[in-house]
Amino acid sequence: MSGVTIYHNPACGTSRNTLELLRQKGIEPTVVEYLKAGWTRSQLEDLLARMAVGAHEILRVRGTNAEALGLTDPGVSDEALIAAMIIEPILVNRPIVVTPKGAALCRPADLVLGLL
Repeated sequence: MSGVTIYHNPACGTSRNTLELLRQKGIEPTVVEYLKAGWTRSQLEDLLARMAVGAHEILRVRGTNAEALGLTDPGVSDEALIAAMIIEPILVNRPIVVTPKGAALCRPADLVLGLL
């Protein structure tokens, strides 16, 4: 399968496991280390639209300053969350995988199988 992208953090076990699952299936995805590459507004908006979720659904809380910034409040807008995610890429949970069949936050890793 071509056209597969994983937004990956090599320090994350779930992200590593998802990448390994893809490779076990014979897929060599485009690997985007989003902590290095960062995010753009259009990237995040596109991913959210493909996943049919709001920004709260991909907000990473554990190991981040999301709570201290007040981002876990359900009243925080997607616009505000996306702005924070652009400034601090770690606020996006991982891994996110995009295939021709769709996109998903693959936590746990085996959720990627539904995209193949």
